[in-house]
Amino acid sequence: MTVHRVAVLVLDGVTPLDLAIPAQVFARRPDTPYRLTLCALSGQVATTSGFGLVVDAGLDQVRSADTVIVPGFEPPLRPPPQAVLDVLAEAHDRGRRVVSICTGAFALAAAGVLDGLHATTHWQYVDDLERRFPAVAVDRDVLYVDEGDVLTSAGVCCGIDLCLHIVRRDLGAVTANQMARGLVAAPHRDGGQAQYVPAPVAGTDDTSLARTRAWALERVDQPLTIGELARHARMSQRSFMRRFTEETGTTPLQWLVSARVGVARELLETTDHSIDQVARECGLGSAANLRLHFRRVLHTTPTAYRNTFTRRPPAETPVAKSPGAVVRPAPGPLVSQPARSG
Repeated sequence: MTVHRVAVLVLDGVTPLDLAIPAQVFARRPDTPYRLTLCALSGQVATTSGFGLVVDAGLDQVRSADTVIVPGFEPPLRPPPQAVLDVLAEAHDRGRRVVSICTGAFALAAAGVLDGLHATTHWQYVDDLERRFPAVAVDRDVLYVDEGDVLTSAGVCCGIDLCLHIVRRDLGAVTANQMARGLVAAPHRDGGQAQYVPAPVAGTDDTSLARTRAWALERVDQPLTIGELARHARMSQRSFMRRFTEETGTTPLQWLVSARVGVARELLETTDHSIDQVARECGLGSAANLRLHFRRVLHTTPTAYRNTFTRRPPAETPVAKSPGAVVRPAPGPLVSQPARSG
């Protein structure tokens, strides 16, 4: 695999968790092409937690990167230095992938990177982002937004979802799911899920639906109805629907479709089963139904997806996105496209 350089641009007042997420996901591993560098305008950077960071690399490493990630920082309404805005605008102009986590979206917006695009940020700051940058179409109720070469995530832990989405887009579902298991993170949450649920989220005890979701995942190849799921959870259908949405931010049927597409992706990457067989094994029934959901969710076909992620020449380049996210054509997966030089 050709090396793919990832620069994490650390701004003064960085949120440590927002920084740790890409540092962990894109850390050097023998089976991934990512080479990560922390970059900053100066060598000393303050954090929101009261301790300082020493960052060795400067903005020149941002200029040579293939992907640039800006973690959240505070206060987000404080404009970053002009040199930072210039390097972000330059990266975008050169077609590099530019990503923000949480309030990092304010830096991208200030650099003009988000003009005319959809974007999101932490739910506490969506009003500020919308007021300060009217040229940005702010999506309030999503985990992340994929606009091709520009991606933004909502608050804090949504950065995990976005970074795993990037890995999935670059390297396929198998690699992303393996990484998620190592992080003890959910393997896939759609970008269109709600980032803020006003009711408290239940834990994995007897009141949670986690066991029912796990039960359903073991049976995705079977027809599953709301009634069957509710009976397993020992709830009325009405209570089950309400609780499921409170816990996941999506409906049971939407969740099931997403899970089945995820299973289909792994089967396409790891087996030579026919498209009809994959459709049956993931619970989508027919090849036509599988193609329909691949087009809707991933904007590609099952055959094109398999061609790409089994390291054969792709029939067409997939651009994976999640429901609720706006996507524009992006660079192809890393397995089939060399990283661009700086």
